[in-house]
Amino acid sequence: MNRPTMLDLRWLLLSLTLVMALHVSHLASWVSALIVAFGAWRYYIAAKRWELPSLWILLPITLLGSLGIMITYHGLFGRDASVALLALMLALKLMETRDLRDYMLLVFAGFFLTITAFLFNQSIVVGAFIVLPTVGLIGTLVGVSHPNGSLSWRFQSKLAGLLLAQGIPVMLALFFLFPRIPGPLWGVPQDAYRSMSGLSDHMEPGNISQLTLSGATAFRVQFNGAVPASNHLYWRGPVLWHFDGRAWRMSSQRLGIARESLSTVGAPTLYSVTLEPHNRNWLLMLDIPTTLPTEAVLSHDMQVLSREPVRTRIRYEGSSHFEYKLATTLSDRERELALQINDDENPKSQALAKEWARTAKSPDEIIQNALTMFRQQNFAYTLSPPLLSQQNPIDDFLFNSKRGFCEHYASSFTYLMRAAGLPARVVTGYQGGEVNPVGNYLIVRQSDAHAWSEVWLTGRGWVRVDPTAAVSPLRIESGIESALPQSDVTPLLARKDYPFLRKLYLNWDAMNNGWNQWVLGYDQQRQMDLLSRLTGSDLTWQDMVIALMVTVALFGLVISYFLLRDKRLKIDPLQRLYIEFLRKLERSGLKRQSHEGPQDFGKRAVQRLPAQASAIQQITEAYARLRYRSEASSQALGNFKHLVRTFRI
Repeated sequence: MNRPTMLDLRWLLLSLTLVMALHVSHLASWVSALIVAFGAWRYYIAAKRWELPSLWILLPITLLGSLGIMITYHGLFGRDASVALLALMLALKLMETRDLRDYMLLVFAGFFLTITAFLFNQSIVVGAFIVLPTVGLIGTLVGVSHPNGSLSWRFQSKLAGLLLAQGIPVMLALFFLFPRIPGPLWGVPQDAYRSMSGLSDHMEPGNISQLTLSGATAFRVQFNGAVPASNHLYWRGPVLWHFDGRAWRMSSQRLGIARESLSTVGAPTLYSVTLEPHNRNWLLMLDIPTTLPTEAVLSHDMQVLSREPVRTRIRYEGSSHFEYKLATTLSDRERELALQINDDENPKSQALAKEWARTAKSPDEIIQNALTMFRQQNFAYTLSPPLLSQQNPIDDFLFNSKRGFCEHYASSFTYLMRAAGLPARVVTGYQGGEVNPVGNYLIVRQSDAHAWSEVWLTGRGWVRVDPTAAVSPLRIESGIESALPQSDVTPLLARKDYPFLRKLYLNWDAMNNGWNQWVLGYDQQRQMDLLSRLTGSDLTWQDMVIALMVTVALFGLVISYFLLRDKRLKIDPLQRLYIEFLRKLERSGLKRQSHEGPQDFGKRAVQRLPAQASAIQQITEAYARLRYRSEASSQALGNFKHLVRTFRI
């Protein structure tokens, strides 16, 4: 068996470089530098024909590398540490690649490391890029396994691409027909979820405005019908009751509070949500949800929750009503929670609210007093408000800075309502979104994060009041980018002053949405629905297994046909004439053995047929000259044809 050549090493290094490119963004910089150094070192050794380093050199490097990963990633287990360790060990393995077995081991380890890229990113870009290292690794296998030694890079690339293409039909059959099981096929380590962003379970000045700086997609929504107006698009998330003087927090689900009553008016709005992972339990739905996703639960304050944190992209359907009455009666415990403030804080705000309560003729007038204050007293809506006092932040905002984001207005308004004796709470979530005309669906980004208030009014229940709308109506009607001053930096994808870039982005997002829906989101339910529509009947798992086996077998037959139909032995005119000569000898009982060359067979034929020795020698020598000495010409071929046709036994 041939030993791998310098060309094989180049193929291997190029393939592994493409594999490492998938991981360079999440590897520690020193790990990436070491991988590059090992690759360059191995190539230099081969170019200079030096001996590979001994075990006594590699062993300390291996131990130091493992120690470095343990320190950098705080252990050797988990997604980040395990992938980094595998990448470093694979690069170190280069330093002891000598024979075919070593190359095969590196190639298959490269395949495994390639797949781990999906643990970090499952986008269509990564899926498309993975084709390059896969072709490279297959090409390396072709080179080291081919019996003819060195091959041209064009031949290796073409053959690797053909081999990969031949597997596509079977891959598609397995993708569409292999029975899906609920949930993921494997668990992902906990450290894979650390970088997920989204709404928090508490709110204080600054955390929503920081989230607004992100242009990442929070979720996408497909409506059954027209997309509702922007001022109806309130996506309900965590409901916050407890106020500690600065931050608002959720109430415990173990308080034993009964679920709030709900009555609705009119037809529901139906939609489906594709929610990005955020490592929390809340499922975003339009305010107010009336139909829940499967396996979801509803909290006492109408927040939709999943039983487990959302760590993978999920799709669910729901319905909501825009006209409703929520909790027309309020329990003593809820009233206590919704009026909770500390007496020794924010004295100016409490005095103002009590004055409103004393002079107002109705709760609605108290609410309008607060909104009028926001509207008329030069309050500003901005992403970069000044820091507030630690002791009395509500007073500092209302009477000094008057510059804030939605969490400042929702927090201060809710506080004023409580101080005036009206039960109130903060609701966080998202508001608005952008309609993508390419797929006619709604894109809701992290920059659409929002906070508003709910005030409880006798006979009407919880009523949504958005104080941000009093300060900046454009925020509710036209989105975040239209409401902020030019000096505030907003995410590029949320801005509308780059129409060409936005058009490219919306087309790209439509492609990503299709990828998410039909590839990453192709779950058991979607598989059953698709196959039932195609066949016109409900399918069982047994039907799917039979269909899968039949389909794979048919694909195998079709591929085999196209592979073999052009593999018939192509016989040139010279070979055809020589075969004619051999058949004449076979009629006399003299047959050429498979191991015999033309010269050896000619000698044996002369011994068996001495009467035809001269003709046999002439034909054999003429064939050898034409076949092996590149002396072919039309005249020489004509002479050879004459010798064969006139040969008689």
